[in-house]
Amino acid sequence: MRHLGATEDAAGCRRGHSGDTRVQSDPGSNSLKLGVIAADRGCMRALVVAAAVLTAALLPATAQAAKRSWAQPQIDQVIAAGLLAPSVAGFEPDAQLTRSALAEVFPVLELRRPRARPYRFALGFPDAPVTIRELNGALVSFLDLGDSARAITAQLRTAGLAPKVGAGTETVARLLGLRYNHPAGSDELELGLHDPATRAEAAYSLARLLQLSDWETAKVREQTAAFTLPVLTEWQGRILRRAVSFIGYPYVWGGTSELPQQPLGRPVPAGFDCSGYIWRVFKLEPYEGASALATVLRGRSTYELAGEVGPAKRIRRLSSLQPGDVIFQGDRGASSPPSQVGHAGVYLGGGWFAHSSRYGTTLHPLDGWYRDRFAWGRRPLREAGLA
Repeated sequence: MRHLGATEDAAGCRRGHSGDTRVQSDPGSNSLKLGVIAADRGCMRALVVAAAVLTAALLPATAQAAKRSWAQPQIDQVIAAGLLAPSVAGFEPDAQLTRSALAEVFPVLELRRPRARPYRFALGFPDAPVTIRELNGALVSFLDLGDSARAITAQLRTAGLAPKVGAGTETVARLLGLRYNHPAGSDELELGLHDPATRAEAAYSLARLLQLSDWETAKVREQTAAFTLPVLTEWQGRILRRAVSFIGYPYVWGGTSELPQQPLGRPVPAGFDCSGYIWRVFKLEPYEGASALATVLRGRSTYELAGEVGPAKRIRRLSSLQPGDVIFQGDRGASSPPSQVGHAGVYLGGGWFAHSSRYGTTLHPLDGWYRDRFAWGRRPLREAGLA
């Protein structure tokens, strides 16, 4: 978290409170203005009936406008592709996605993205809800990236990081951009991995899948094939096990917890912003035998965390980073002052890091925007005398 009112950067980390703007209709503005009617009660009754009919005619449009979904553009796209519903009127964006509804989309998707073999979603109980984790897993498998997900999980296990079920799948889903980051003012809409997916969330993910090019899926395949981690020291392993355990949690502005929380005075789901994730891993975890670790990181925002180490102690070279280091990205890259540092993550090794970004808490290669905007790193383990 950088500061309130900030705009979102490429990492999705500097996000201010976005007000929830809704257009509200005033039924009274369309009310009939009845004249003074003296004696003719029959005429009065006729006018009252007419007013009631007019009001009833206006209600469906008002109700429909009130139900317009945050994912309306994506809903329009999937309906146009013949997915989930025949029309907008019958879409029900806030309803839970059922297993039968998800199973029905894949034969249609196969017409748009030909596959060597058909993909069939395990139906089970047709009316049972689909969780976010199941939705992500089905879409990753449909894209033939299940092997990539399993490769990530295998490497995490080999490094002794004890990943939770679905860690590889969630990483791949976020590399593909299949998850939506709700604006700060709507963080209450964020769903955890075990929450039932709404039809709106499914529409967003399916619309993104329809847009994916073969080049994008090939790039993810290449990135995950190169994912390897070095041998870790005891303390590097302890830090990174905790960091990896949060893969899949949503990005929540001001969030520092894997439990429901009220970071800014209002209830929001479990999740983290980028600096809140750093706090949870290093400062809020009671590591036995490492009381000093909680004291070396003092500030809460990215620019405070970055500015706590002087220039002489900053890790300037990417090649000098070690697992467990905290890395920072700034507007001007290596020339950024602390006040321009807007993102942070935890370096894993092998050119990858863990962070909470606009796609949630995940793993990502240190390339593209993250490499170009790399400012410096710091080594909390060394600062706490644990290196």
